Amino acid sequence: MIVAVPRETCPGERRVALVPALLPALLKAGLEVRIEAGAGEAAGFSDAAYREKGATIVPDRTAAFAADIVLQVRAAGANPAAAADLPLLRAEQTVIAFCEPLAEPAAAQAAAARGCTLLAMELIPRITRAQSMDALSSMATVAGYRAVLLAATALPKMFPLMMTAAGTIAPTKVLVVGAGVAGLQAIASSRRMGAVVQAYDVRPVVKEQVESLGAKFLDLPLETAAAQGAGGYAKELGEDLYRRQRELMARAVAENDVVITTAAIPGKKSPVLVTAEMVARMQPGSVIVDLAAERGGNCELTQAGETIVAHGVTILGPTNLPSEVPFHASQMYAKNVVTLLLHLVKEGQLRIDRQDEITGETLVALAGEVVHPRVRDLLGVPVGGLA
Repeated sequence: MIVAVPRETCPGERRVALVPALLPALLKAGLEVRIEAGAGEAAGFSDAAYREKGATIVPDRTAAFAADIVLQVRAAGANPAAAADLPLLRAEQTVIAFCEPLAEPAAAQAAAARGCTLLAMELIPRITRAQSMDALSSMATVAGYRAVLLAATALPKMFPLMMTAAGTIAPTKVLVVGAGVAGLQAIASSRRMGAVVQAYDVRPVVKEQVESLGAKFLDLPLETAAAQGAGGYAKELGEDLYRRQRELMARAVAENDVVITTAAIPGKKSPVLVTAEMVARMQPGSVIVDLAAERGGNCELTQAGETIVAHGVTILGPTNLPSEVPFHASQMYAKNVVTLLLHLVKEGQLRIDRQDEITGETLVALAGEVVHPRVRDLLGVPVGGLA
């Protein structure tokens, strides 16, 4: 079977779905690998590096999509330019990528109509044997780290405590809202830079993880025992709870120099946790980095993809931080993709076993139909109905 990697066409996307170091594993599995010319350049991987590891360089996108399996970073609903690739998709072809099927189910339906098999990397189940395939966690790690660097650059203060001849410099105070993978990485990175860190999450079970990183867990008297859903992801809670949460968080937000928000619900609009009133109470020069900007933002004033100043507070709304660290982000993502692909390949052939939990949870489209139950629900397609 032929595996191909085309250039990414999503605006601003610099990652690549496969790095040269992982080619030998695919070749050993009996697969042929083709790379569209220049596909890895933005991430720091030359055509020569791929060729050296056994890949064939093809001249254009049409040649890349002539493969049996196409590996991408962003496809379908995760790439606004993906509609241009639809004519290149065909039956008995498999696409593995971030696809945003829960947010953009119509894009998944359009891909299904071409007859291709579509697997969405963001749907990898958070189970033990799928950890090495968990691309969401890999990219969240990069985003959490990068968010701290952005905050440190925008803040008119230094992060660490310093004893100098000119006096003592107090450490920066950082509040991280949401202690998932991105939040935990933001805590760790802030601590390494010398900040005093507090963190809050609606899931009480993460308190121990927060404290193990040297941060103080912000306890709010809220009933949040049901805040964690299947696979360890946060669940959407009622607006009354979010309102009460905002009231209790207001003081903590005002007391910190940096607020990094990471609260996201898969396929849903991000909850507003930091209101305009809370921003107005922060000290001038303070910084908010909103990692939920792509889904509307955790801060009421966030503008996706923009940096704004309101009430003297700098609010950053980055939408694709992993792309800003494309070399290592590509390494991590490629490892996730290749591990999934090798899980699916048996004796040189792709085997789609829907009874397997990893395959079944990740599979969005097969044989002309949208088959994932949650995506079918969003499309209003009944069980057994055509997509």
